[in-house]
Amino acid sequence: MATVVHDFDWPDRLVVGTVGPPGHRTFYLQARDGERLMSVGLEKEQSAVLADRLDELLDELMSMDGNPASIPATAPDGLDDHAPLEEPVEEQFRVGLMTLGWDPSTAQVVIEAHPLVEIEGDPAAMPAPDPEDSPEVLQVRIPVGAARSFSKRTREIVLAGRPFCPLCLGPIDPEGHECPQVGEFE
Repeated sequence: MATVVHDFDWPDRLVVGTVGPPGHRTFYLQARDGERLMSVGLEKEQSAVLADRLDELLDELMSMDGNPASIPATAPDGLDDHAPLEEPVEEQFRVGLMTLGWDPSTAQVVIEAHPLVEIEGDPAAMPAPDPEDSPEVLQVRIPVGAARSFSKRTREIVLAGRPFCPLCLGPIDPEGHECPQVGEFE
């Protein structure tokens, strides 16, 4: 079966955003190009790792002799996007495997999101998922300035949730928090 590729090459917009209140947020990666809008669900941790790895990739490319791709050290002015997700937010699929790459021929970052694969039986005995076996994939190519801005916004979205306990680093709900370090409800 051929993989359906949802390709967004230099989209009008690429963001991570959420629906719901802190503690009950659902995270989405959303791409828009003209009238075409696609949202895929992902975990908060996946969002954080994507932002971290994206900055690591850009920093590595920036450190190359002479910075030939003109990678900015920070998010360029004017590219900030603080708007909410665009409606309707309809999850095409839940993200499992994500890959991050660099296309030197176009000086673009390539982000691929593959659907979560449900595994029956012992997951430890199963081979690692192969992106080639995905029924569909969201593939987005963005320029380096947009990539820095995407990473910055994603970090802000991740950090906008519940505060973390300074002792155990667990999330603190509005009702309080049972800290294993203290052994009581705070």
